[in-house]
Amino acid sequence: MTELKILILLVFILSLFMKPTSVLSASQVRCIESERQALLKFKQGLIDRNDILKSWGSEEDKRECCYWDHVQCSNTRHVVSLDLGGNNLRVDNLELLSHLSFLEYLNLSNNDLTSFSMNYSFLNLKELRLSYNQLNEFHPQSLEQHSSLEYLDLSNNKLGGSLPDLRAYSSLQQLALSNNRFKRLAEGIWQLSKLKKLDLSSNSLEGAITEEHLSNLANLHYLDLSYNSLALSVSSDWIPPFQLTDLYLRFCKVGPDFLKWLQTQESLSVLDMSFANISATLPTWFWNLTSSSRLNLSYNHNSGEIPGQSSSNYFSPPVDLSSNNFSGPIPIFLFRSLDLRLARNKFSGSISHICTMSTLMSTPFKTMVLDLSDNQLTGELPGCRIFGGSLQILNLANNKFSGEIPPSLGSQIQLKILHLRNNNLIGELPSSLKNCSVLRMLDVGGNKLTGTIPQWIGTHLTNLTVLSLRFNKFRGNIHPTICHLTDIQILDLSKNNISGNIPECFINFTSFVQKSNSTESTTFVSITILHDKSTEDIISISYPDFQDPFEHEFPMDTYVDNILVQWKGRESEYRKLGILKGIDLSSNKLVGTIPLHFSDMRGLVFLNLSRNHLTGNIISSIGQMEMLEWLDLSRNEFFGKIPNSLAELHFLSVLDLSNNNLSGMIPLGTQLQSFDPSMYAGNSQLCGLPLAECPRESPNPDHGHGSNIEEDDVGFISREFYMCVAFGFITGF
Repeated sequence: MTELKILILLVFILSLFMKPTSVLSASQVRCIESERQALLKFKQGLIDRNDILKSWGSEEDKRECCYWDHVQCSNTRHVVSLDLGGNNLRVDNLELLSHLSFLEYLNLSNNDLTSFSMNYSFLNLKELRLSYNQLNEFHPQSLEQHSSLEYLDLSNNKLGGSLPDLRAYSSLQQLALSNNRFKRLAEGIWQLSKLKKLDLSSNSLEGAITEEHLSNLANLHYLDLSYNSLALSVSSDWIPPFQLTDLYLRFCKVGPDFLKWLQTQESLSVLDMSFANISATLPTWFWNLTSSSRLNLSYNHNSGEIPGQSSSNYFSPPVDLSSNNFSGPIPIFLFRSLDLRLARNKFSGSISHICTMSTLMSTPFKTMVLDLSDNQLTGELPGCRIFGGSLQILNLANNKFSGEIPPSLGSQIQLKILHLRNNNLIGELPSSLKNCSVLRMLDVGGNKLTGTIPQWIGTHLTNLTVLSLRFNKFRGNIHPTICHLTDIQILDLSKNNISGNIPECFINFTSFVQKSNSTESTTFVSITILHDKSTEDIISISYPDFQDPFEHEFPMDTYVDNILVQWKGRESEYRKLGILKGIDLSSNKLVGTIPLHFSDMRGLVFLNLSRNHLTGNIISSIGQMEMLEWLDLSRNEFFGKIPNSLAELHFLSVLDLSNNNLSGMIPLGTQLQSFDPSMYAGNSQLCGLPLAECPRESPNPDHGHGSNIEEDDVGFISREFYMCVAFGFITGF
C-alpha cells in the first residue's frame, strides 16, 4: 500500500513537468490575428520617437500581441486596453485602430495629436484619454454611438469655440475639458444626467450658469468652473439636486452675496471661491461644514467678525481667508487648522489665548502653515509650545506684536520660513532658534532687536537662502561665521549699528558666485507635504505631476512668499523672488575697503553699500559682476576714478555713486551717461557726461565702447523679469 502511494506521488510530480502541448497552448492568451495586424499598421502610421513600441513586430517571437507593451487583452483574446499615454507619439491616422472593436480603454494623452476624427465606432469604449496634445479639432459626431463611454478627458489642448455637444454620451460620468480655448457654453453637457465629475476650468467661457444648467446633474459631486468669466446665477432659495464633494469657483463671479445653497451640501470636502467678488458676512453655519478638507475664500470683500465657536470639536481643514476685510479677534477654533492663512485683513487683539486652549487639549495643534501677516494684532507672541513641532511656515509680519521673541519658538524644528518683520519686538534673537536647522528664510527686519549678530546663524542655520535683519539695533562686527551660509541669496543687514570691515569670506557665498540664467524657471524650494491621520511630516521634495485632471493643484497647495527689499531709498515688497540675489549692508558703520574678490560674485543682482564709512578705490574689476542690475555706493568715502569696467555692466539700470570723493572722467558707455546727474553729485572732481565736460580731456579711443553716446533704451530691464519665479512652498494635503 505504501509503495502504491509512492508510485502515485511520483506520477503526479512527473506530470508537472510533462504537460501536454495542447494544455499549455490553451492556457495562453493569444491575440486575434486581425487585431494584431491592425496594431502593426497603426505602428507603421505613427512616429515613435522614443521607440516605445519596439515589442510590437511580425517576428516569430513577437507574434503574441497580447504580450506587447502597452497592450492588454481579455480572456477572449480581444484587445481591450491600449495605453500609449506620455510617449510623445506623432499620430496622424487613428482610423487604423478601427478593427479593435472590443477596445474599452484608449489612452493617447501626452502625445502629438492635432485632430481627432474616427468614423469607426468603438461600441465598447468606456474610457478615452486625449489630454496634453495639440488638438484643435474634436468631432463628437464621430463617437455618437458611444453610449458606453464613461470617461472623456480632452483637457490641456487647443480646442476652441463652443463646448462640444456630448448629449449622445448618455453614460458619461467624468468629463474634463479644462485648459482649452472654449468660449461659449453649450446645452448638451448639462443633459448628461449620469455625470459625476465636470471640469471646465481654465478656458475663456463667458455667460451665466443657471439653475436650468444644473437641474439635470443629480449625480454630480465634482464641479470646477474656475478661471473663466462665468457668473453663477441661481435664486437664493434654490436647492440643488446634487451633493458636491468638490466645488471650484475661483475667478468666477459668485457675489456679492454668499451662496446659501452651500448649506445643503452635507459632504462638501473642497471649497474654493477665491477671487469670486463676494462681499458678505459669513453665515454661522459655514463653520459647521465639518467634512471640509480645504476652504479658500481669499481675495474677496468679506467682512465682519468670525463667530468664536464652531460646532466641530475637530475643525482642522486648511483655511485661507486672506485678503478680505475680516475684523475682531481670531477665534480659537481656527488654530486647529492644519493650514491657516488670514493675511491682509483687519484682525485685532492678542493671540496669547491659544496657550490656554492648548493646555486643555490632549494633543497639541498640528498646524503646519500659519500666516497672520498684515493685520492689527497686538500683545506678546505666545510663549507656549502650541504646535507640537509641526510648524513649517510662520508669518506674523506687519502687525503690532511687542515683547521678546519667545525661546519656545526654537522647538519648531521643522520651521522653514519665519517672518516677524515690522513689529515692535525687542531683545536679542533667542539662541534656541539654532535648533531650527532646516530654516530657509529668516526675516526679523523692522523691529527693535538688539545685541550682536549671533554666530550660531552661520554655524547652525546653514540652509538659509534669505536672511533679513534690517532696520534693527544690531551692533558689533559681521563675524566670519556668516560666510557658512553658502546657499544665501538675499543678505540684508541694512539700517543697524554694525561696524568693522566687510569680511573677505563673502566670496564663500556660492549662490552669489554662480551666474543664473535669467530665463531659467527656478524656485528656492518645492516641498510636498502630506496630511492624513498617520503623517503630517514632509514626505518628499518634488514637482507634482497632475495627469489626473480631477486631481489638480489646489491654490492653497502653493505658498508664495515675499521679502522686503530697499531699492533707491524706497522699500518694495517683492512676491516674486526667483533668481533675485543681493546684498544690502547700507546705513551702518562699516569701514575699510570693498574686498577685491567681490567682483567674483557674478550672480549678484543688487549691491547696496551706501551710507557707511567705506573708503579706498572702487574695485577695478567690478565689470565682472555682469548680472548687477542696481548698485548703490553713495555716501561713503570712496576716492579715485570710476573703473572703466563699470561701463561693461549692460544690465545696470540703477546706479548711485553720489557723495564720495571720486574724481576723473566718467567712463563712456550707454548706461553710465543715461543716469541722472544727481547719481554722481557730491564728487567735486568728477566730470564728463552727464556732468560738465572735463577740461582739456577727450574720450579715450581705445576704450572699447566708442565715443557715441546713445540714449539708454534698456530702462530698468524689468526687475520683475529677473524675479519671475515665485518662492513656492507646495503643500499637498
